Amino acid sequence: MQIKESQVRYDAIIVGSGAGGGMSAKVLADAGLKIAVVEAGPYFDPADPKQMTQLKWPYESPRRGAGTSRVFGEFDMAYGGWEIEGEPYTQKDDTDFWWYRSHMLGGRTNHWGRISLRFGPKDFKHKDVDGLGDNWPIGYEDVKPYYDKVDKLIGVFGTNEGLPNDPDGFFLPPPKPRLHELFYIKGARNLNIPVIPSRMSMLTKKINNERGVCFYCGQCSRACQVYADFSSGSCLIFPAQKSGGQVDLYVNSVVREVTTDEEGKATGVSYINKEDRKEYKLKGKVVVLAASACSSARILLNSKSKQHPNGLGNSSNLVGKYLHDSTGSSRAGFIPGLMNRKMYNEDGVGGMHVYTPWWLDNKDLDFPRGYHIEVWGGIGMPNYGFGFNPNDFNKFFGLPTGGYGPSLRADVKKYYGSVIGFGGRGEAIAREDNYCEIDPTTVDEFGIPVLRFKYQWSDFEKKQAKHMQETFEELIHSMGGEPLGDTPTKEQDYGLLAPGMIIHEVGTTRMGDDKKKSVVNRYQQLHDANNVFITDAGPFVSQADKNCTWTILALSWRASDYILEQLKQQNI
Repeated sequence: MQIKESQVRYDAIIVGSGAGGGMSAKVLADAGLKIAVVEAGPYFDPADPKQMTQLKWPYESPRRGAGTSRVFGEFDMAYGGWEIEGEPYTQKDDTDFWWYRSHMLGGRTNHWGRISLRFGPKDFKHKDVDGLGDNWPIGYEDVKPYYDKVDKLIGVFGTNEGLPNDPDGFFLPPPKPRLHELFYIKGARNLNIPVIPSRMSMLTKKINNERGVCFYCGQCSRACQVYADFSSGSCLIFPAQKSGGQVDLYVNSVVREVTTDEEGKATGVSYINKEDRKEYKLKGKVVVLAASACSSARILLNSKSKQHPNGLGNSSNLVGKYLHDSTGSSRAGFIPGLMNRKMYNEDGVGGMHVYTPWWLDNKDLDFPRGYHIEVWGGIGMPNYGFGFNPNDFNKFFGLPTGGYGPSLRADVKKYYGSVIGFGGRGEAIAREDNYCEIDPTTVDEFGIPVLRFKYQWSDFEKKQAKHMQETFEELIHSMGGEPLGDTPTKEQDYGLLAPGMIIHEVGTTRMGDDKKKSVVNRYQQLHDANNVFITDAGPFVSQADKNCTWTILALSWRASDYILEQLKQQNI
């Protein structure tokens, strides 16, 4: 097959345009470098009138907002999903791993919840606390300066609380709690469970001339036409294109492999253009993989050569190993005090205004590590299917409704806004026997070998989910409510969601000082090829009980500064 090779030589080729890739592009372009950003999906700008989906009614969707054809993407805010036609993945040994991919400029940052939490000092050294897993080779003090810079560049609201493992930052004013959140605050504090303002990356105050301020439409999951919320395209890549460097975008381009020379150093990437189905090569001094933890592992494992027969960066046989996702378990409750609500606009930001950070000592519990609690509820805009009970259409959220016409509407209106839901998001222990690898017999529609997953939850994660469910029921009762549905049983793993469903997968190219026990060093540089870096969540040694995006951004900035330093010293 003829492969077309570009004659342009870039200073850096960045694969992926999400949080890690966007931050790398911004830092390197600001320094004057010539950059190529290679993205598997199409171009996207939420401010483009042809692509704008914000402020549309559910009935303007072909499916009335049901979200049945594309997860998170009913209004075209996520070009991808758990399953993508022509791009499969496989499972082994009774694995049920859900791999989410968002193929579009900005990746998952277009539709994510924007919960922007720093990892704390314990999170980098948790083996010292409970003896499980491994410590990171770096500590909070190494990342703090970059967390600070990310806070100031992007903007995050919240409050300084002085919690030792939930570090404070540079916060914008948080929005006020809504009515259901006031009920939650009262119920939680009755149980001595802390509640603090959320820390989320939506602008509640003007920070520059390029971005607007949140006007509380509650539709951040569709990105934002005024760039008030953080998305990689609008807040990193577009500004990078206006800075001192050159940023060329290669969209609809699926990277097959990192190419290498006779010495084993990277020379660039090979990619398939989705539009003409031809293969092309780009040349560059440095290759930065930020395609997501699993996609970057797949690219490395498919990058085989005489110098790297086991895949690029895989002399340790650890590429793809130690894959782990956040734990997740959910529950909802009916709160009679919220019945017969007056209808008014209380949309707020696209997500929770308050949350509960981890508050207990695991020494008193039968599982390690912790979880935070996310809260949902209120009277936001419903979509088709909202509150439906698939087993009994005379029930709304499992509550008794019935009849047709006016009587049905009256019942639904009586209960609307009276349901509060909780999501626990916790830390799993990273294990070598949870991994992704190349399937030896399956390729995607572009002829690229696909990933095969092996993953099982341990008793640690199941016991953590049990504690979540017990806590949720206590909270509901404390608010004077009733839990909806039956309590998940041991046979149901206490409602623990399948791995991958929280979309926080990390750890496939883990960081370490010993090249026999890790894939990248403390600056996210491959041990086996010093001009290849990983700036997605692959280098994470552990996940923490926080969402991973803020740490991806901080570590990507840190690694990109190191790239600039090494280029200046002519070490790469």
